[in-house]
Amino acid sequence: MRDDPTVVALVLSARDGDGEAWSQIVERYAPLVWGICQRYRLGRLDADDVGQNVWLSLFQHLHTIREPAALPGWLARTTGNECLRVLTLRVRQHNELAGEVESGVDGGYDIVEEELERAEQQMVLRQAFNQLQRRCQALLGLLFHEARPPYAQISRQLRMKVGSIGPTRERCLAELRRTPAMAAFISRHREAGNGGELHAWRMVDR
Repeated sequence: MRDDPTVVALVLSARDGDGEAWSQIVERYAPLVWGICQRYRLGRLDADDVGQNVWLSLFQHLHTIREPAALPGWLARTTGNECLRVLTLRVRQHNELAGEVESGVDGGYDIVEEELERAEQQMVLRQAFNQLQRRCQALLGLLFHEARPPYAQISRQLRMKVGSIGPTRERCLAELRRTPAMAAFISRHREAGNGGELHAWRMVDR
């Protein structure tokens, strides 16, 4: 993720005043910012406040980031710091929250690393899903929807036999793992010694 040439290109373009590049940065990493806010158990208003401050800070410091490829880490650290600022403010207002803030300080950097990995996985899955055939997109989209419909409804909607849904699901998941996006993800983790195949299986076999 840190060596992603797309990130570098977006940062450099945004530095030059490209509004579309800036919009893509925000869209790409908004889930990372929001995810960290959730891990710190911030309410919606506090999370919105953190997000606003993070993007304002990035806009002000975009030209000072030495390594454009390090943008995800910069965003994660900045978001974590903003979350701690909000929690500290709440502690000053309500002393009973002191224990939660202390816990957040101790585990803050672990949360940042976990959210970086989570954001990368979500991004890779979206890219890989978009590289699937439309029939597989339709089937997996239904099967992994939060409110998954019963197989009978899926059968009618996709005009396929109920008994073929399971085998087709496995074929589509295998195809997902072979997509260029997922293959690149596996290769990066294999080179880093992080077990790329295991990561990929855990991401899509849920």
